[in-house]
Amino acid sequence: MPTIVVSARGAARLRSGHPWVYRSDVISADEVPAGAVAPVTEANGKPLGTALYSSASEIAVRMIADQPVEDFAALLRSRIRAAAAYRSRLIDQTDAYRVAFSEADFLPGLIVDRYNDLLSIQILTQAIDGEVARAAIVSELTALFQPAGIVERVDERIRQLEQLPVRQTGLVAGEKSATVFTMNGVRFRHDGLAGQKTGAFLDQRENYAAALRHAHGEALDCCCYQGGFALHLAGVCRQVTGVDSSRAALECAEENARLNGREIDWIEANAFDLLREYSASGRQYDTIVLDPPAFAKSRRTLDTALRGYKELNLRALKMLRPGGLLVTCSCSHHVGWAELEASVASAAVDVSRRVRLLERRGAALDHPVVLNLPETEYLKCLVLEVE
Repeated sequence: MPTIVVSARGAARLRSGHPWVYRSDVISADEVPAGAVAPVTEANGKPLGTALYSSASEIAVRMIADQPVEDFAALLRSRIRAAAAYRSRLIDQTDAYRVAFSEADFLPGLIVDRYNDLLSIQILTQAIDGEVARAAIVSELTALFQPAGIVERVDERIRQLEQLPVRQTGLVAGEKSATVFTMNGVRFRHDGLAGQKTGAFLDQRENYAAALRHAHGEALDCCCYQGGFALHLAGVCRQVTGVDSSRAALECAEENARLNGREIDWIEANAFDLLREYSASGRQYDTIVLDPPAFAKSRRTLDTALRGYKELNLRALKMLRPGGLLVTCSCSHHVGWAELEASVASAAVDVSRRVRLLERRGAALDHPVVLNLPETEYLKCLVLEVE
């Protein structure tokens, strides 16, 4: 069988528990087909396990087992069952959650989300895109959940990077592609063929509930997307405004508000510009949520990202009344806890506000963190009281 041979540095990385080897640490894989499930060894022939191989990605090797894999389809099926069982132990009061989270569930390159009676999948690697893998995934998910539909959400950029054939987002099983799901008692419409990523930000589900516990008064939700935080805040706040630069997202947010019988003001605007204008004019709020998109796509953009986080938080801190609540988030893996907290602390000093940490939160439990794989810990959420 064709074998992937990795350098001493690559082998050390695998022994440390990290499942990736970059192309620069692959000594040879000349005869390994694109998307193969192949054995991995050191230069001296010592076996390291079995990996999924990409002929295109800089992450050339993604380990999938410590031992030889004789039946890849059977392994995928068992891993999907294990991922679903993990969620059944931890998730309640919702019919929307992440079923499989790529490497965090030992399923490299596979994302599966559940929205009530629909499933949404993303395929991100050459091996998972193969016919055998696809058939096993759809078959096992159908057996476990009996969904009314399974939608594949296509990330064109990832498919280009992996040199995969062009595909369109669409149904791969069943006939239904839209539904209504519930998080924390709040109902959301879901169109499996529209929106970002797999359709909703399920990783914030438990943070929505945390914000609900502390929120009060007049609230502003910046970068609200389809209204996740705003709809929760509307249950306890006397007035809520949601801000996003996407008209399509705000139209979905308004549908969700009507679905829940809640009155929310929606503003189509750039969050930076709006906060700058509002803080300059003396606008005041009791609760502000900042949930921007990832500012740091790589380590090279970290400094710029941190300036962006500081700017947003500085404007929000200026606008909060004494005793106000600030919920500030970062979904940038490259921005660590210390860096995010330092940005907020620096902003607080600049505007002479004292800030008390109420909660330090990450992604919901259905998005597990693997300690040897720091990339799985990406979402940070600080719940703060401002004096």
